Amino acid sequence: MKYFLLPTHLAFLYSFALSKPVQIATRNNDLGSEIAVYEGDILLRRGRRSAINCESCLWPKSQDGLVKVPVNISSDFSITERSWIADALQEISTLTCVQFVNRTTETDYVYVEHGQSCWSYFGKIGGRQAVGLVKNGCMDKGAIQHEMNHALGFIHEQARSDRDRFVKIMWEHIVAGEQGNFGKMNSRNLGLPYDYSSVMHYGAYDFSSTPGKPTIVPVPDPSIPIGQREGLSNLDVAKINKLYKCNCCSSVLPKSKGSFSSVNYPSPYPNNSNCLWLIRMRRSKVFLQFEAFDLQPSPDCSSDYIKIYNGNSRNSPVLLDKYCGKDSLPSLVASGSTMLVEFASDENITATGFRASYNRVNCGATFRDSNGVITSPNYPNKYPKNRACFWIISSPVGYKISLKMLSFELEYSDRCTYDYLLIHDGSQPTSPAVGPYCGTEKVADFTSTGNFVLVEFHSDIVWELPGFVMSYTFGR
Repeated sequence: MKYFLLPTHLAFLYSFALSKPVQIATRNNDLGSEIAVYEGDILLRRGRRSAINCESCLWPKSQDGLVKVPVNISSDFSITERSWIADALQEISTLTCVQFVNRTTETDYVYVEHGQSCWSYFGKIGGRQAVGLVKNGCMDKGAIQHEMNHALGFIHEQARSDRDRFVKIMWEHIVAGEQGNFGKMNSRNLGLPYDYSSVMHYGAYDFSSTPGKPTIVPVPDPSIPIGQREGLSNLDVAKINKLYKCNCCSSVLPKSKGSFSSVNYPSPYPNNSNCLWLIRMRRSKVFLQFEAFDLQPSPDCSSDYIKIYNGNSRNSPVLLDKYCGKDSLPSLVASGSTMLVEFASDENITATGFRASYNRVNCGATFRDSNGVITSPNYPNKYPKNRACFWIISSPVGYKISLKMLSFELEYSDRCTYDYLLIHDGSQPTSPAVGPYCGTEKVADFTSTGNFVLVEFHSDIVWELPGFVMSYTFGR
């Protein structure tokens, strides 16, 4: 799908406050008197109208195939806010050939400033190019990416030429004077499908004059959610890669469970591949397991490999370093809501590749330190109801893992079917296990036969008790 490119003298302004009108006075105060409001949320420099098509608005590509966009973030933002902005931009840089880099002496660059509203110019305009982010409305990851996508040359999703096949604009519910925010462009859409999940899509109640009355209704299914700001959708990534002709193999997996595999699986994967899968959960942690694995073996896995990161970029901590061959891969739990899986192959031998599945868990982590402590959620306070937690302990090859329970109190039942603890000799939920344990029964010391242990805890919807605390150590 192509997002229509607008001329260099256009700018975009959009308030994310739902069901409230956007005041034009605020826009003009934010951007200066030389800017005129056009069609509600597009701004023009006075006296400089021209054609809407503007191929020169794209940021240039370097000889190395990367599109480098210099960025300077205002010191008006706190350190925490600056880290949120950097994290949002890093996700774009990870999944596309657009690389946001720290500005040094570049003449053309993006300056992220603390604005009175949320706005951005369309595409590259030259010189210092401001993007405005209001601290109490635009600091979600997807909201930041929304504005930066405008700077890359993208309009709103519901402004596509074909939007009337996918959404109905409820003009009667729109705040008076704000109808211009719902215009439609004569776009070509890059040959990609309409994306309800795009960070560039308005929410159902944006600019609504009446609480509970939507301004945009998806058709034919009005229950489809729109307006998410969790982060780039899979099609958002595809749009950027297609518009900027990126040679990237990357996908976003935003559902609570699913599966993915190497290209062509179960047939051999191609040579010279480099693919990324970003798994993103909504307010949950990611649990990943591999169902099949066969990559070309090599010393230190320098040829073909899988590498897994505890976050949304290659700069995140490594959960599993380069792995290859036919050995079974351990299950992994991210410490947060994102996990990045990288697969690379060289120019020589290939194999059948891999297939993996993922799902959400309420709590858990992957431990690689030589000793540590695992506790139930909220310990020493009572654990919450309806939790599924998975902790994976990974030791170096040749080391075993010893567990010792220090305190234990769960809800009791005859067969431990309500709240319970399992200890698996391996990283998979199907690995041999001891337990289940519940009540206040003694949990025997445990030593693994290999270099992985999975600790699994479940609570039901009734009782809450103090839970448990256990320690682990590595040993020969």
